[in-house]
Amino acid sequence: MVIKIEMLRCFTTVAQHGSLSDAADVLGRTPSAVSMMLKQFEDHVGSQLFETARKSRLTPIGDLIYEEARREVAHFENTISVIQGLSKSELGYLRLAVTPSVATAIMPSVIYRFCKKYPEVQIDIRDMDSAAIARDLEHERADIGIGTLPKIEGMNRIELFSDPFGVVCRKDHSLAKNWDQLSWQDMHEHVLIANGLCDLITDPDFKPILERSRLMVPNTASLMGLVREGVGITVLPHLAVTGPQENIAFLPLRNATARRTVHLVSQPQNILMPAAREFLKLITFMMREGVLGIKT
Repeated sequence: MVIKIEMLRCFTTVAQHGSLSDAADVLGRTPSAVSMMLKQFEDHVGSQLFETARKSRLTPIGDLIYEEARREVAHFENTISVIQGLSKSELGYLRLAVTPSVATAIMPSVIYRFCKKYPEVQIDIRDMDSAAIARDLEHERADIGIGTLPKIEGMNRIELFSDPFGVVCRKDHSLAKNWDQLSWQDMHEHVLIANGLCDLITDPDFKPILERSRLMVPNTASLMGLVREGVGITVLPHLAVTGPQENIAFLPLRNATARRTVHLVSQPQNILMPAAREFLKLITFMMREGVLGIKT
């Protein structure tokens, strides 16, 4: 018997919901039909995938198979989305994965120009951290990624821009009084709210400050909320603090070299869909012309 995508979808849905009846509701099938398909799948792999008949707990082999099945189902569903996008538009379907600061400060002007030229293209933009962008690119869940990204085998990578790190605090914070003389040493007596980008800073004077931090907040919106409330200060790249920020100040650091480099990563041109190729042309043109709206 050949393993079909419906078997994988059935198995992953039951594993996610922990019961046949709930999975049946999601899949639009009867519980008996779901149970029969699961039995066929278990017979094919030659192992029991659930510890009990209630399907609430996976066996060890079930856990391993679940991870592979989940990835395959996600890939299949993404492929279907692409096919549907191709049928709806002239150039196809464009999937972008970008960091929140890029989504806020850069994407609006680029997307405006792109949509004006190609109004029929279906676009999916997701903002996430750089590690998640890299995973989406590797698993073919995104056509183009923009963030602080490593080299990924088989993909093209160009440097889009870099921006300096600075201290982010309330405008009435004591550090904001003499901001033009601010250095790492001035931060020692203040509460630092760390974030995922802090790991990019290699300045030796920052290391002991980061080590003493007892707060770690990866989400930028939550991070800014804590800073705004006066819980502490943080360190972010300049672009992450652009736009209107009520009661928030970005303070450049004197004699500091720390910068965040943002890359654009994509599949090779010859296998990209037309929409993705046209988007790459547009954003690289805007970068060369200096009209991406980046002030660093």
